Amino acid sequence: MSAPARTALPQVEAAAELVVEEVTTGFCGAVVRVEKTPGGFTVTLEDRFRKHRVFPLGPGFLVDGEPVVLVRPRPKAGQAGQERTASGSRAVAGLRARVAREGRIYVEGKHDAELVERVWGDDLRVEGVVVELLDGVDFLPGIIEEFRPGAGRRLGVLVDHMVAGSKETRIAREAQEGREESVLVLGHPYVDIWQAVKPAVLGFEAWPRVPRTEEWKRGVCERLRRKDPSWPLDPRRAWPRILGAVTSYKDLEPTLLGRVEALIDFVTAP
Repeated sequence: MSAPARTALPQVEAAAELVVEEVTTGFCGAVVRVEKTPGGFTVTLEDRFRKHRVFPLGPGFLVDGEPVVLVRPRPKAGQAGQERTASGSRAVAGLRARVAREGRIYVEGKHDAELVERVWGDDLRVEGVVVELLDGVDFLPGIIEEFRPGAGRRLGVLVDHMVAGSKETRIAREAQEGREESVLVLGHPYVDIWQAVKPAVLGFEAWPRVPRTEEWKRGVCERLRRKDPSWPLDPRRAWPRILGAVTSYKDLEPTLLGRVEALIDFVTAP
């Protein structure tokens, strides 16, 4: 006797504000966005506490208690040219990325680059600005020497934890001396780029205070885990959760917004 044929699950577009439940975790929230990643398409959900979780798009969801397959939403007619990018700029439909400028923006590490791409990626492609990794402010003098900034070759640099009297501030000042027309080094006050994400977006009131004797990211994860058992202890697993919660410039602290916008304006100035 043959087994009864399975009924195909209905496909539902993962439209913004659609409320769904992920069956394996029980996480229930509204759709924030759908995006393409190296591992396939994902959907980001936001619950009533404004916590964000990212899941693979496809089966494994409930809508009104019924199992469904979430699929990518189809673009609506008449929307072209009316949307805005994550940075708040007006999106330009059908525009190809311009050839990269000679000017560059350097950021300290991979997480910084991914956050800048998340919010300003569309703008940077339109302007032809490439973002590269500094991998530590100590390498800045060598990078400037190799880059040879000058007319038409402007260099912008974003530095972590640049506060008065710090090593970062001293290196930045020395790096720009005599090159103010072609080199601009700006810093934000945060220990790490993680802190530039508003904590409310992630469901807590403030980033934990971590003593200088502890590794900051791990200390943050340990303290958040005490309040939320679902928070990863491994910083490598925590970062995708943090990045996934960022949907636009509104999710970032104004201090970082101002620094990045200033660097983009600097390297794209005539």
